[in-house]
Amino acid sequence: MKTISLLLSRKNGTHRLALGLLVAIFSACKSDDDPVAAPEPAGGAITIWTDSTELFMEHPALIVGAPDKFAVHLTDITDFAPLRSGRITLRFRPRAGGEPVVVVQDTPRAPGIYGPSPEFTRAGIYDLTLIVQSPQARDSITVPGLQVYASAEQAPKEEASEEGGIPFLKEQQWKTVGFRTEFAKRGNVLESFEVSGQIIPAAGRVADVAAPIGGLIDASSIARSPAPGQQVRRGQVIALVAPSLGEGGASFAEARANLREAQDEYDRARRLLAVEAVPERRVHEAQIRLQAARESLAGLGGGALTAGKVAIRAPISGVITARSITPGSRVDAGALLFTIVDPALVWLRANVPAAQAPSIGQSSVGTFQAEGSPRIYRAQRMVSTGSVIDSLSRTVPVIYEIANGDGSIRVGANARVMVGTGKKVAGVTVRKSAILDENGRPVAYVQPDGESFEKRELTLGGSEGENVLVLSGIKEGERVVTGAPYQVKLASLSTSVPAHGHEH
Repeated sequence: MKTISLLLSRKNGTHRLALGLLVAIFSACKSDDDPVAAPEPAGGAITIWTDSTELFMEHPALIVGAPDKFAVHLTDITDFAPLRSGRITLRFRPRAGGEPVVVVQDTPRAPGIYGPSPEFTRAGIYDLTLIVQSPQARDSITVPGLQVYASAEQAPKEEASEEGGIPFLKEQQWKTVGFRTEFAKRGNVLESFEVSGQIIPAAGRVADVAAPIGGLIDASSIARSPAPGQQVRRGQVIALVAPSLGEGGASFAEARANLREAQDEYDRARRLLAVEAVPERRVHEAQIRLQAARESLAGLGGGALTAGKVAIRAPISGVITARSITPGSRVDAGALLFTIVDPALVWLRANVPAAQAPSIGQSSVGTFQAEGSPRIYRAQRMVSTGSVIDSLSRTVPVIYEIANGDGSIRVGANARVMVGTGKKVAGVTVRKSAILDENGRPVAYVQPDGESFEKRELTLGGSEGENVLVLSGIKEGERVVTGAPYQVKLASLSTSVPAHGHEH
């Protein structure tokens, strides 16, 4: 199997921290007359990712005639589970020539952890080939340039240093559901930039229902009147108003009387026409007066009385968002009673800075995240781009249309909008799942080596599908946590030193 990335870090392993603490405690307990213990020879730690396997190997100082146990951690990167069975073969080939040193271990000492103990008879530089033969993975991993020293005195010594990074041990990674990492790589995505936005009703999808005449709100109809948040259908009776005799009440009664007279005249004209007693023109004139009477009554409330009361009907289907009625209260003609919004189709108004507005064309796409929701939505189409700059915010409104059949997008919600320019941009990309929001700033976690992680603050460009363009914060080829990054964040907040569970 071809190795696609190699990361060598010749530094103290995580388990050395516990050893250092013990040495410090022991030294503090000794008297001033006691000799100071000599520092230990330095070991190393190596991390390599291939197409199918991750190797994280901690090893002691390699000294002739002094076999010591390696800690070889092997992860199947198809599911980031430890290798639970299988044989590994370590072949150390000396660059100076001669027979290689070969160590075979048939089974792991613990899931994912092998502990081979090679013994060297000659000093020099060795290239290691580690062969993995497991039901989970078959691989060949090369580790070049391992130095074997003739004696412990010649080997470099441990140096006191502060451990950097966020420790998140292999045992923790293997137990974390969904944990995974991937390389940051170059790719092409649509250019975009982030702006603020709001969800607003689409045109024709909001209606204010006013009292057509002055009168009293019928108390008996309040129990059947819809409350805010309830669905209504077009034409549904949502309230009753008892007309007052003054200020429109008399006009309503007069309009109804006129409608009855017009209806009677129309019916009579039709009967006379049937026996050829009147010309057809007479029926046509009666029909015109009937239509005018109907329109006059509609302007005063829209139709039939219900037990002497005017029925207020919903002009559109949707959700009641506001209700301003009280049982028995008097309302004037034109007073606002209800507001109805149809949320099946909404608009997203993005507030685009004036300096960036020229980069937006009709092919611009928009994705957004509404406040309080982790879900990312995609706009269906651009409705319009404003031509007037707001004098205070110095922004231009850009309107997108959003299908909202499930009602998950709330009208009035604020949103973070990624406005696309329609242009393709090349750069370093990572998966969206790698990015966390930290007080409004995008961050991600990078894995420099097997058990150490770093938080990176990012500057993002565009996004397309599952890929996000990273303008700064991550370099191509770095290993990024794309699954369960929040668990790494929690590890970074811990103040305790994690217990190292490696079996040595």
